[in-house]
Amino acid sequence: MEFELTPRLAETIFEGDGGGYYSWSSSKYPALGEAKVGAGKLVLHPRGFALPHYADSSKLGYVLQGSDGVVGMVLPNTSEEVVLKLKKGDVIPVPTGSVSWWFNGGDSEFAMVFLGETSKSYISGEFTYFFLSGAQGIMAGFSPEFLSVAYNTDKNGANKLAKSQTGVLIIKLQEGKCMPEPNAEKTGKLVYNIDAALPDLRVKNGGAVSALTEDKFRFLGQVDKLSGSLVKLDAEAMRSPLFAADSAVQLIYVARGSGRVQIVGINGKRVLDTEVKTGHLLVVPRFFVVAQLAGGDGLECFSIITNKQPVLEELAGKGSVWEAFSPAVIEASLNVSAEFGKVFKSKLQKTTVLIPPQN
Repeated sequence: MEFELTPRLAETIFEGDGGGYYSWSSSKYPALGEAKVGAGKLVLHPRGFALPHYADSSKLGYVLQGSDGVVGMVLPNTSEEVVLKLKKGDVIPVPTGSVSWWFNGGDSEFAMVFLGETSKSYISGEFTYFFLSGAQGIMAGFSPEFLSVAYNTDKNGANKLAKSQTGVLIIKLQEGKCMPEPNAEKTGKLVYNIDAALPDLRVKNGGAVSALTEDKFRFLGQVDKLSGSLVKLDAEAMRSPLFAADSAVQLIYVARGSGRVQIVGINGKRVLDTEVKTGHLLVVPRFFVVAQLAGGDGLECFSIITNKQPVLEELAGKGSVWEAFSPAVIEASLNVSAEFGKVFKSKLQKTTVLIPPQN
């Protein structure tokens, strides 16, 4: 069984005055379709506005850049628009079918990546969006007769509803156009800043790991089968090998820095051994083992795991499977002497999953 897991950069779907949208195609990166996960990246220039839309997939959005992002969202089975403030490091769940718009109210670029699962999507491995307005919007798709009845207007009004907005996907709003103000209380409940949160593990010269589940962030429970993780590796540090023991898939986005990633799969075959850089996306298939080694500028990765409560097994460090084995099992499994096995296990007990560079 062959696996093509080479990391990929996003392709341009749309670019305009207001910003751009970029995505990864499952036809060019089949691992996405096979794993039923997908990703996209939204970039908004100042005053950029992503027209209202919904999608066929649940996603987690992670803000890569900017401090003045605004999202308006109407969640399924509600009739309330919640308006939230977004800044770098924020994570926001986007449930399937929720209608949202996105706006950059600042003077600098705003960017975020969306990672999600696509088990119910039209195209496995990709997100399909349905826009309410614009040249490719739902309003433009209905006839004037239907719009007149649905919205209690005359033919002239129906034509305005269907054709006044000629933009596509993302537009730029004129200066002076006021958008709704974010609600601070709702933002505190529906947005989680994983950058600012206390990490689950921090190691001097090694980095930090922050896991995000519904236990920490209640709103995360609104998206199906997803949890998140942020790994920040210091220069030349390693995230030791691990795998998802519950058959979950990991989808990793390189948010900053560079490094090297190895993935080992069926029959001990190394299916990936490559350099990664900012913007790369990579898939870790079910039960495959992944390890990351940061370059000289460090390595920062945001990822999703397709399980609300993932079960991750470590293969190195204190608390790992090897550390749990009895000495006799280590000696027999690795065909090593008792002395070597003892040293091997003692070193495991002194390290964590984050390994600082060796001097």
